[in-house]
Amino acid sequence: MLKTRFTEEFGVEHPIVQGGMMWVGRAELAAAVSNAGGLGIITALTQPTPDALAREIERCRELTDKPFGVNLTLTLSIDPPPYAEYRQVIIESGVTIVETAGSDPTVHVEHLKEHGIKVIHKCTSVRHALKAERIGVDAVSIDGFECAGHPGEDDVPGLVLIPAAADALTIPFVASGGFADGRGLAAALALGADGINMGTRFMCTQESPIHENIKKQIVGASELDTQLIFRQLRNTMRASRNAVSEEVVDILNKGGRFKDVKDLVAGSRGRKVYEEGDPEFGIWTVGVVQGLIRDIPTAGEVVRRTAAEAEERLRGLGPEAVDVPAPASVV
Repeated sequence: MLKTRFTEEFGVEHPIVQGGMMWVGRAELAAAVSNAGGLGIITALTQPTPDALAREIERCRELTDKPFGVNLTLTLSIDPPPYAEYRQVIIESGVTIVETAGSDPTVHVEHLKEHGIKVIHKCTSVRHALKAERIGVDAVSIDGFECAGHPGEDDVPGLVLIPAAADALTIPFVASGGFADGRGLAAALALGADGINMGTRFMCTQESPIHENIKKQIVGASELDTQLIFRQLRNTMRASRNAVSEEVVDILNKGGRFKDVKDLVAGSRGRKVYEEGDPEFGIWTVGVVQGLIRDIPTAGEVVRRTAAEAEERLRGLGPEAVDVPAPASVV
């Protein structure tokens, strides 16, 4: 068994976190990951109202007695969701772990910490991770350029970002972006991380609530089949390469602005992709790591085999293979 600062701090068996993905992070998936010894995450804003989130948390609690968390992604918007109400539901529901992402989480972190809730903040750079550490988060999830969704604007891949974070941070952190199996977990631990966060890999599991066509699309895709959109707007997003993402890039390359593509990138279209299974209908996020995904197992199998393979690879190195302290113990 792999024991790290993350497993000790968050009370999980394996240093594996399921990403808090929009339209994907529902009770069945989160519970399956947690039951296998990882940390499952419900996505708060997938639920249309705070009351719906309360019901989803209760559903997850009925499916697992293991630790699970809730993701609260903070966006800058002229019509933002009622974040304070979602946060209050999380507190009143007795959730003990929250993953924040997006814009400055200070107010949320302070309130959550007052109620004894552990906070993981997702970042795309070391400087943002250091700020998160200063405001008191318990851990950081740091996203390399390979990740699905928003990788930031620095374009630093995990092979550099992970050890850079390890050198700078004193709190535990998990590496995110580009992880699908035990080889990646072993590599992340060797680079100084305390665990990994997997999103795309858990999208492609039996408990994932997305349409089977989309899971098969991921299995059949390569590492070349993603598209970076919004680069011109300094709000880069990695999505599946399809006719819609190509059109968005073309419009922006010709000088278009967000108003010219807003209907193409509407979240309602992305949600419909997941619900109805047409991968060409809208923008949907997926990571470069889809090139390593070749099956649709249960989420529990993903957790168990990822941990087992990482242990085997780390043991294979042997203490004589390296002359640096081990980032994790194998017990």
